[in-house]
Amino acid sequence: MKKILLIDDDERLAPPLAEYFLRYDLELHNATHPQQGLEQVATDVFDLVILDIMLPDMDGFEVCRALRKDSEIPIIMLTARGEVMDRIVGLELGADDYLPKPFEPRELVARIQNILKRRQPTTKATRALDFGGLQVDLDSRQVSVNGATVGLTSKEYQLLTLLIEQPGRVFSRDDILNHLRGMDADLYSRAVDIAISRLRHKLKPLDCIKTHWGAGYSFARPAT
Repeated sequence: MKKILLIDDDERLAPPLAEYFLRYDLELHNATHPQQGLEQVATDVFDLVILDIMLPDMDGFEVCRALRKDSEIPIIMLTARGEVMDRIVGLELGADDYLPKPFEPRELVARIQNILKRRQPTTKATRALDFGGLQVDLDSRQVSVNGATVGLTSKEYQLLTLLIEQPGRVFSRDDILNHLRGMDADLYSRAVDIAISRLRHKLKPLDCIKTHWGAGYSFARPAT
């Protein structure tokens, strides 16, 4: 059973959600204060965090930033405000997905299952790609740059594999958005640039993602 942590100061949310999650083999734990949530992540093992933006003492963005200092645990952020900038900031900080309040529990479960599925290693024969300094193990989802392991979020890994599986192909922003869970292109067009920028930063000193102005992005390093 997968363990999910909900960090939300609304005490009414967790009990019915926990009961609903059990139908899908998900065990929900909750923290009503951000510091309590951070302590639980530090002392226990969770498969995913559901994080509300509006929290007392420190907001969800600060909590997300704190989590990303030490962990690549998947994060779904909840927002009642529904502002585009909230979503962009969350993506910049490393959130994997967003869901506005109020939400349907089944949609939340679907998003959780989708993220966890992408995190599961494949059972096929080991497939490892070497791009001259960049190594990607498609079974373990481990990415290395010049021999050093690089921690990528679920979305960053998904974006990288999209590009490297067809080196040289130019992917438009719409192509990338459709691959990253089919997000609405108008609403999230800037999110692609943010994701590319974060990925480039983590792949330094390699310069392997090429910008095609007005067209999109491609993976520029040929396999060795």
